[in-house]
Amino acid sequence: MTKTVIRPYRPEDVEPIVAILNYYIANSTALYDYTPRTFEQQHAIFEDKLNKGFPIIVATIDDRLVGFGYYSEFRFREAYKFTVEHSVYVMPNEHGKGIGRHLMESLITLAKQQKLHTMIGVIDAENTSSIVFHEQFGFKTVGTIRESGYKFNRWLHSVFMQLILE
Repeated sequence: MTKTVIRPYRPEDVEPIVAILNYYIANSTALYDYTPRTFEQQHAIFEDKLNKGFPIIVATIDDRLVGFGYYSEFRFREAYKFTVEHSVYVMPNEHGKGIGRHLMESLITLAKQQKLHTMIGVIDAENTSSIVFHEQFGFKTVGTIRESGYKFNRWLHSVFMQLILE
């Protein structure tokens, strides 16, 4: 059985990460973006997160990038500094192999090491598999914002899930 390896992000990871993101932008409501990301946009987004001290991690199998995750500020007011919003993405043909689990476990560990208090996930209400996935780690649904996004000619609802880390 092949082993999933979690390691820190490197700039050369941007290309496969952009491919993953652009698949979900085009084919799902996992991202509320309309326009595909470019290499330059994603590189700048990640540089900003790293410069602020937030981790970005990737999952590899046989040195092939199969997923990634990160967290960063939830909101921009100072009082929110102990709360982060996270994202985890796995290549569509790699689901069911525990990759997301490894990424989430690592993000939770990193957040605890950084003495953060809570992690927030914002998930499209139609993405029930992601909601169930988060529940497996102890995340609780704390609210739904109805009709908060519009994609594929319909209104979308955002489910907010929270994990208290301490």
